[in-house]
Amino acid sequence: MEEPVTLDKVLQRVCNDARRAQQQCKLLDDETVSNQHAQLVVTIANKILLPQRRKFVIDEHNKKVLRFLLYYFNGSELAEDVFPEAKYKLHKNLLIMGPVGTGKTLLMQVMSEYLRYTNNPRFFHCMSVTQMVNYYTIHNNLDRYTYNEENSTGFQPKPFNICLNDIGVQSKTYFGMDTQLLTNEFLHARNEIWTQQGHTAHLTTNLTIKQLEEKFADGFGRLVDRFKTYNVITLTGGSRR
Repeated sequence: MEEPVTLDKVLQRVCNDARRAQQQCKLLDDETVSNQHAQLVVTIANKILLPQRRKFVIDEHNKKVLRFLLYYFNGSELAEDVFPEAKYKLHKNLLIMGPVGTGKTLLMQVMSEYLRYTNNPRFFHCMSVTQMVNYYTIHNNLDRYTYNEENSTGFQPKPFNICLNDIGVQSKTYFGMDTQLLTNEFLHARNEIWTQQGHTAHLTTNLTIKQLEEKFADGFGRLVDRFKTYNVITLTGGSRR
């Protein structure tokens, strides 16, 4: 017969979990450890770029962004000091924007792999708008990209962290369904998921904030207002392709 769980044991488990989470957040406070993680990120980036026979380049256009992402995904408060004027927050999602070829999608692919290799709970799946639309044409819903009810346990949905790349760029219609409308539905659902469950939905785009606001204006200002829940990071420089 199993021993009944006492409140003391529950409290101890909560404290242990909180202690482990705090230790994880302080991990990169040590400069040596931080440098090791930075080198790991570069190694992973070069692995991804190997088929293209090119190396991952760190320069004045992405150096600080990389440092921010490394702190951010490890839950370190140091992230908020990298761009103090921007007032980025650890609890917000990421919206990475910039011209074509500046490395937005690659950067998120690299961080996704880094989080996977290090078993980080902030791991996210990288998806494209095209993949999302193709899923919709097959299933007539966006469930896997939103609440993931298909993998639910009982009535508990299982949404996962995600990065949707190149939003707002496509405007084609697939089988009578407008791509922009699907993206709009995705953004509304993921905002609710982030608010209620804390699961993130990062974004990349070639558009500016003003262009996004024009494309996704819903008549009530709700969706536009929800872009305020993102840390908006701009990648500069020429094409790296």
